[in-house]
Amino acid sequence: MVLFLATIAVFGQVRQFSFVNFDDPEYVVDNPHVRAGITPADVKWAFTSGNAANWFPLTRLSHMLDCQLFGLQSGLHHLTNVLLHAIATLLLFAFLNRATRARWPSALVAFIFALHPLHVESVAWVAERKDVLCTVFWFLTLWAYVRYAERLNVSNYLLALAAFSLGLMSKPMIVTLPFILLLLDVWPLRRLPPVASSSFGWNRIIWEKIPFFAASISAAAITYLVQQGAGAVKPLPFTLRLENALISYLVYIGKTLWPTRLAVFYPYPPDISAWQAALSGVALMAISAVVLRYFRTYPYLAVGWFWYIGTLLPVIGLVQVGAQARADRYMYVPMVGLTIMLAWGAADILRRWPRAKPTLVASAAVVCFCCVPLTYLQIGHWNTSESLFEHALEVTNGNYLAQHNMGSYLMNVPGRLSEAIAHLEAAVNIRPDSATAHTDLGNALSQIPGRLPEAIAEYRTALRILPGSPIPHYDLANTLSRVPAGLPEAISEYEAALRIKPDYPEARNALAMAHYNLGVALSKSGQLPDALTQFKAALRMKADYAEAHNDLGVVLSQIGGREPEAVAQFEQALRINPDYADAHYNLGAALANTPGRLPEAIKQFEAAQRIRPDPQVQRILDRLRALQE
Repeated sequence: MVLFLATIAVFGQVRQFSFVNFDDPEYVVDNPHVRAGITPADVKWAFTSGNAANWFPLTRLSHMLDCQLFGLQSGLHHLTNVLLHAIATLLLFAFLNRATRARWPSALVAFIFALHPLHVESVAWVAERKDVLCTVFWFLTLWAYVRYAERLNVSNYLLALAAFSLGLMSKPMIVTLPFILLLLDVWPLRRLPPVASSSFGWNRIIWEKIPFFAASISAAAITYLVQQGAGAVKPLPFTLRLENALISYLVYIGKTLWPTRLAVFYPYPPDISAWQAALSGVALMAISAVVLRYFRTYPYLAVGWFWYIGTLLPVIGLVQVGAQARADRYMYVPMVGLTIMLAWGAADILRRWPRAKPTLVASAAVVCFCCVPLTYLQIGHWNTSESLFEHALEVTNGNYLAQHNMGSYLMNVPGRLSEAIAHLEAAVNIRPDSATAHTDLGNALSQIPGRLPEAIAEYRTALRILPGSPIPHYDLANTLSRVPAGLPEAISEYEAALRIKPDYPEARNALAMAHYNLGVALSKSGQLPDALTQFKAALRMKADYAEAHNDLGVVLSQIGGREPEAVAQFEQALRINPDYADAHYNLGAALANTPGRLPEAIKQFEAAQRIRPDPQVQRILDRLRALQE
């Protein structure tokens, strides 16, 4: 109860937090499938989608359920994460306590898991739902496995396998769990039979893990293919990746012991000193050698250490996914291994030297006490996008992503456009090869009338970097459409965006509008055939474009012999928008010039006058009524 209530109390402040503009839009806020809630079509999408370079259908379903229940009330989405984190904490305690029958070491590990600052990212970030949800199933699997190991009960084995399968559908980082099961067989379950004994015991231990490893291999293959297909796997030199991985293992230990200067994003270093990587490798091997040397006496040291090494392996960067050097969220489960070493080490000291009890208890209390305010303060940085990236800029250097996301956020805050431009310019200075940063800088500059040429230059730079992206084409077209004589080129850019992404609704609608605006300009200059072509092009993009139908009718009425076609276009415009006053007026004018249709013409003028009173229309009505009499 203390663990649960402490977790809720410290993390409860997220009830007032917003979504942030890093992954939250893609996963929830701007995702039409998720926002629609639970529907058959969207459930199918959840299981088949590789959106955001990931396959985690259960996580997508959890976001859908939140939208079904809470809409886009961000605080309630946050609280779901907190509740899952609290449940994971209780399951971790239940698993360790059942496996070891050591209540207080288990409670210490669970408390540090619940309230360590490194875990804030996994809980306070809505997009990291996958972390907390997956870990609930991870610890449920371990608890069920311990129960299975006690009596070799089939139902508990199946529960463990089912929970593991659900975890794989939440986040693929759980693929290392079968390895953890083998570690648990070593300690604390001590299931491994002596080497000289019958092979039956060994066969059971190996065979019972095969379904788990098979599921892991399948999930890992799916994840790699999805991420590679989405371009998320970065082709960095293997030497650089290996060096960063070796250093990261030690950095994570340092952050566990001294959790300060934490950030949402740590930029990948352009180069790493070989001696630092070599020294890190030597340190890792030395620790491994020590825990193996004392394995018989202190088996929990080896189990905790290899828990840490093994569970971090999928995200340590040997296969680089994303642009980060490391991430706090990656320590959500691996830290448990380090705290097992700490907690059971303290318990062993206490057994050997009982007089050390006051010191050890006081030390544990200090650790727990220090976690609370540090974690509370770290949570506060996740309140808004501005507070999140402002903090990241304070504690890191050369953080192009923080500069970019801060600029993107401020761009939509009234009165802060100049600050947004400064941050976006900093982002492109740090990462001149970032097409998205150039595009967003162009969007910011395009909001200042005198800087449209600079905005256009930024879009063109983005397209040189990433010619296959539809967004810079679309944004460039929007800006060109505001420049005199820029409509023809704008139309070409909209068309380029649609060639890349045919199901781009914003581009399709904007292209329709561009064709329409060009048609209006051509009709005003008397170029009726060309105007006709543009209006028809607009209607091919958007068939329910009432204004395009109306203006096409106007042009047709000015071309001899095409009055019936004009009438059909006005009628179509009114079917789309019955309250379209101009279409009523134009249809009335066309019918008034058609023999035998004067009464219909009068009705159309009456409708136009009713919708938008106009003295000129009233005079026309009076004249037509007089003619009718």
